[in-house]
Amino acid sequence: MMKIALYDYVPQRFRMSFEQFILNRMILDFKDGRNYATRWAARQMASSLRACDMRNVTIVCIPASCPYTNARRWKRFLYELCRRCHAINGFDLVKVHSCREKKHLSQDRCYISCMGNASIDASIKGQKVLVVDDICTTCESANEFIASLQAAGADVVMALFLAKTRKMWA
Repeated sequence: MMKIALYDYVPQRFRMSFEQFILNRMILDFKDGRNYATRWAARQMASSLRACDMRNVTIVCIPASCPYTNARRWKRFLYELCRRCHAINGFDLVKVHSCREKKHLSQDRCYISCMGNASIDASIKGQKVLVVDDICTTCESANEFIASLQAAGADVVMALFLAKTRKMWA
């Protein structure tokens, strides 16, 4: 299965070009659910998928840390992305029930599950699925979510990330 990131994300503690700073700002504004950045992210991902036949593919997003953040970040984005590439919107197939600690802020990252506060609808069984997320740092969350989807019977064909954290040395 392919895992693709469209852009690099450079952590704020590192020096970066002005262009990278603007790109980072767009990515972070998307994570915050800002409308202009949501439309931008949907356009970028749809453009990258334009050569693929997406008519029978369900797109789902890796669950955020709480129901409010999940809806703010993913609901409008998935609607726009699926409209642009004629895919099936899988937003309602992954439900976030409660809040969990944000993985990137935790001191104990290896014990926080991205699925500990979410569930997958059984109707995903047998569907071709594209997994989408904003920033991939270690791919742990993506791998865990993909394994959960496969355990539920989904055929995960690809994971697409808006950005991948660039490894840098201080």
